[in-house]
Amino acid sequence: MLSAEQADKEIELAESMTAGAWAEHSRTVARAARTIAEKCGMDGEKAYVFGLLHDIGRRKGSWDIRHVFDGYEYMIALGEPSIARICLTHSYPKFDGFDEYLGLLSCTDEQREFLRGYLADIEYDPYDELIQLCDSISLPVGVCIMEKRLVDVALRHGVHKYAVSRWRVFMEIKRKFDDMCGCNIYSLFPETVDNSLKDL
Repeated sequence: MLSAEQADKEIELAESMTAGAWAEHSRTVARAARTIAEKCGMDGEKAYVFGLLHDIGRRKGSWDIRHVFDGYEYMIALGEPSIARICLTHSYPKFDGFDEYLGLLSCTDEQREFLRGYLADIEYDPYDELIQLCDSISLPVGVCIMEKRLVDVALRHGVHKYAVSRWRVFMEIKRKFDDMCGCNIYSLFPETVDNSLKDL
């Protein structure tokens, strides 16, 4: 798997191709993932790489659902199937409507069927859930409470019919990692309070 240093170079290249807040968001996800992973006995570098590259599909200027496919295809081309998997799973917490994306479905029917089949055939592991968690607490400026990040996404993409179900899953994942870490994960990030109090 790519090292942390190699992943840093990938995100720098991607940011030069498509500038935007997404790159700083990805860096926050990476830092949060490493911190939480190390606290609960997981591989911190692996978590960092997954977090940093979860949105790597945006390097092509891809938004909405398209970025998960572009990230997956790019990582597969680099021979990185585990990172490619994260590119797909980070936007899809497991629940009955897991194959519904909150943004525009800017993909082909074939891509949608591939994604549905791929996600149905795998069992999510702690790294899938960790990146989903960190994605849901990470702003470009740092970690915030989950509720603020979820509202941030809703303001930009609207409230999907599955939104509340997805929010419940994210909150369940947070409780799981609170238990694994032996503390509320927010306590690991001093910036959480200030970031959560800022206006969106």
